[in-house]
Amino acid sequence: MFAAKIFTLYPEFFPGLLDIGMYRRAREKKIWSLDVVNIRDFAMDKHGSVDDKPFGGGSGMLMRPDVVNNCIEKNQNDNPIIYLSPKGDKLDTSLVKQFAQQAGINILCGHFEGVDQRVIEKNNIQEISIGDYVLSGGESAAIVVLDAILRTLPGVLGAEKSLDEETFNNNLLEYPQYTQPRNWEGITVPDVLLSGNHAEIKDWRLEQSRSITQRRRPDLWDKYNKKNN
Repeated sequence: MFAAKIFTLYPEFFPGLLDIGMYRRAREKKIWSLDVVNIRDFAMDKHGSVDDKPFGGGSGMLMRPDVVNNCIEKNQNDNPIIYLSPKGDKLDTSLVKQFAQQAGINILCGHFEGVDQRVIEKNNIQEISIGDYVLSGGESAAIVVLDAILRTLPGVLGAEKSLDEETFNNNLLEYPQYTQPRNWEGITVPDVLLSGNHAEIKDWRLEQSRSITQRRRPDLWDKYNKKNN
């Protein structure tokens, strides 16, 4: 069972979208589990303070290291901890697969201006970013991270073979997809997909993936060429 644990100031955010459809069924089948820990429960004073002003000045507040560390120490396990931060390593397919191979993952959700750097260093926490933008908190990013990981676990998806052809596998974007009706508002499905020739279909899809990747993601195209030349 893949064990997900989330440290957050807003536990009511979870399980949220992860309690719908295939993820709910997978949790009921004990393919994965979710433990949500309220950081506020580990405040060090009678007021339940979890944040304070940053040294050196600046706008906003920082989550206190003593509170966050107290929460982590009393709930930690052997699984890696990640902190969702705009300055972290970019989440990609390779990183998702690494996380999915673990027994589980602990996710620290920041708020305000983030978390005191000392608690990150003390607990060897890996900082992860889901993109070059800023969110109001780490909870929505945690859903994204878990969504990416959980769908790769055996038994979660109904058609697991589809994972092999998805976007970013082999550094290529996915080819275009079509379904019924064959003619929609004067736009027809490419003839090759109706031919029944599986070899030609495979070649067409690969060529489409290459063309789209080259136009839209030159960074991925370079990686593809280096790997295949």
